Amino acid sequence: MKLSITGKGGVGKTTVSSLLARVFAEEGRTVLAIDANPDANLATALGIPPEEASRITPVAEMKSFIEERTGAKPGVIGGYFKLNPKVDDIPERFAARVDGVKLIVLGTVKKGGAGCICPESAVLRALIGHLILGRKDVVIMDMDAGIEHLGRGTAKGIDAFIAVVEPGQRSVQTAQLVKQLARDIGVEHFYVVGSKVRNEEDREFIIRNMSGSKVIGFIGYHPEIAEADRLGKGVYEASGEAVEEARKIRESLERLYEEAHGEKKDS
Repeated sequence: MKLSITGKGGVGKTTVSSLLARVFAEEGRTVLAIDANPDANLATALGIPPEEASRITPVAEMKSFIEERTGAKPGVIGGYFKLNPKVDDIPERFAARVDGVKLIVLGTVKKGGAGCICPESAVLRALIGHLILGRKDVVIMDMDAGIEHLGRGTAKGIDAFIAVVEPGQRSVQTAQLVKQLARDIGVEHFYVVGSKVRNEEDREFIIRNMSGSKVIGFIGYHPEIAEADRLGKGVYEASGEAVEEARKIRESLERLYEEAHGEKKDS
């Protein structure tokens, strides 16, 4: 199963991504968590101590590796370099590990025009393509609201875009944009997870304002998650209630996945 977790900044994408990664891993699945968010903090949410997380080098900043694989120095515009470099050894060589989850931090291309054709973006695009299309692991991508590094070919391997939505109009508007972006690149399945809900009114707000989209579950507002963030501790260990909510979301995803693949086989 390949999942892309998106939404407006601050709605709880990283919380949802970390919980789903851990609840899939607790079943014995091989899980790859990809931090594709410019504000990368999935490591600590997964339970990696802050001092250890700070030593993780994003792939986009591995200058010597990028030059070795593309034949060009990062940051140099123009010239020739490999557009499809070898990347299949990156997960085993560079992934951080925590409780059955492998974590890869992508990083960003630090110059104008992040979508430019350059050695860094070539490696990131090739890596995402490999992780989505070339591996049998459960892959969970913690992304911002954009689709940087996702092309139509790669999108064919994504089983679902999941928009994390909190009870608020700006969050809803961003989720609707994400839904359109997913449709534009050919992702068939788009789901919603409600976040930071406090009561039934919050749930009804999300369901009503995301009508036409399937809401597959909710993660409530849990003060202990905010406290864990302040202390640099993992979400999974912080809130047993949130873990149970994430397990229900995982069960929904597994059921939807089986239904979708069953339909394809029948057709």
